[in-house]
Amino acid sequence: MSKRDELEQFPLYQKAEQIFKITQGIVEIIPADNQFLQETTVRFMLEDAMIIPAKIAGAHRADFYDLKMENATIIRKAARDLYVHAGSLRFEEDIQDKDYINLLRDEIDEFRLLFIDWVASFDVWNYIKDDWGLFNPPGVSAHDKDPNYNIDYNPEDLFDFEDDDENDDE
Repeated sequence: MSKRDELEQFPLYQKAEQIFKITQGIVEIIPADNQFLQETTVRFMLEDAMIIPAKIAGAHRADFYDLKMENATIIRKAARDLYVHAGSLRFEEDIQDKDYINLLRDEIDEFRLLFIDWVASFDVWNYIKDDWGLFNPPGVSAHDKDPNYNIDYNPEDLFDFEDDDENDDE
């Protein structure tokens, strides 16, 4: 199975795609003549709804804990912002069919539960130390010395054949 097929069958990604489609539907019911909503809420909602599946795809391809967590953080922010923007639409008199708003918020709640399990599945010991300190696994600090930093390594030491030639002559 290809990585793309694997991603498309991944329940969290499928839920993100549903959220995107519902968001597109909500955008359609926002009156086109409401310039404020069109320039703010609509734009932000569509951006957030597009970011979620894109970042899931990025995290799905990443192996390292820190990269997965970075994507997860962006996903969480986008989902929360989308939830808030959708909630604010409940108070707009120009919007007639508010059932879609509740549907989107319910989908985001279901997404959150899948998201929690997904993040818990990350391999915390497959990481590159994050020098900013945000995405290190538990017990690893940005102040810790990176075990790969400043290693005394001279590649010439591996290929020092002169000593071997001298030993052959003896």
